Amino acid sequence: QVHLVESGGGSVQAGESLRLSCTVKGYIDSEDFVAWFRQAPGSHREGVATIQGSSGTTFYADAVKGRFTISRDDVKNTVFLQMDNLKPEDTAMYYCAADVNPYGRRWHAVTWGQGIQVTVSV
Repeated sequence: QVHLVESGGGSVQAGESLRLSCTVKGYIDSEDFVAWFRQAPGSHREGVATIQGSSGTTFYADAVKGRFTISRDDVKNTVFLQMDNLKPEDTAMYYCAADVNPYGRRWHAVTWGQGIQVTVSV
């Protein structure tokens, strides 16, 4: 059974940076994708960034390309989301997810963390 624990959220001003961490407890196959999703109030949960372990393949939502970077440290079993040049529209609850299918119009995931809040003010 996989357990995901997010950390690193908080409140920042526009233009600043945050780094989210997702500690993975349990086994994840290197062929699987791990991802960050986010959900703003009144909106659907959307995929933000995802990475595959064996290949390092990454995908990003258009809204964050060039600003967010996903990476993983397999020794520490941790996936990171570096968020630079944050905007107020990035304000949301961010979720780490495992066993992700990033192919298709909307990403799908099987296992979820509890979520962590990111708030960006003007």
